[in-house]
Amino acid sequence: MHARKQTKDDNGTAVSASSPEAPEGTRAVLDGNEINRALTRIAHEVLERTKGGQDVTLLGIPSRGVPLARRLARRIERVEELDVPTGSLDITMYRDDLRMAPARALGRTEIPAGGLDDRVVVLVDDVLFSGRTVRAALDALGDLGRPRAVQLAVLVDRGHRELPIRADYVGKNLPTSLRESVTVQLEETDGHDAVLLGPARASSTGTLKAGSRTLPETTEGDA
Repeated sequence: MHARKQTKDDNGTAVSASSPEAPEGTRAVLDGNEINRALTRIAHEVLERTKGGQDVTLLGIPSRGVPLARRLARRIERVEELDVPTGSLDITMYRDDLRMAPARALGRTEIPAGGLDDRVVVLVDDVLFSGRTVRAALDALGDLGRPRAVQLAVLVDRGHRELPIRADYVGKNLPTSLRESVTVQLEETDGHDAVLLGPARASSTGTLKAGSRTLPETTEGDA
């Protein structure tokens, strides 16, 4: 059965949303309303830290970082009546595991018309884990422009960093085991909003991939 509950879309309109039951072995740690509240808080924090957001550009890391960046932009626009440049930054060719991982489909890099030079670029991703995705994003940014500053916003920080990288804005700090995975589901990509915690997925050899951030049906790498 699906539970029906009231949530609000990005225009603040109450809608009835379906909350599918979590797959066996997983549990929901954030529902749609909690995700919306976390994003609203992050939007206000961005505005406070950047003194009104006039120079902010949001870049989502595919795949789920892109709709999250667009949601943040809409929230900032509602508060400040400010048109926030928003785009996407594919980091596939900058990953440090390209030789070890199966071939990956390239995502889209879309840079707003004004470019990135002298902007405060806020990278947006769903889960921060090892830090390697963010390191790849920083390398990709270096080939596209020279921002005045680069900040990081994530919906979930699950810990277990392998690099000295820290998020500036965090929706939820979620303590996890390396034998667990964190899956973010969004209306734009999955039909509903949720953050699920479950067991790490098995590799092709049948062993657990320690620290995998996603469940078997997705193919995104560690963040």
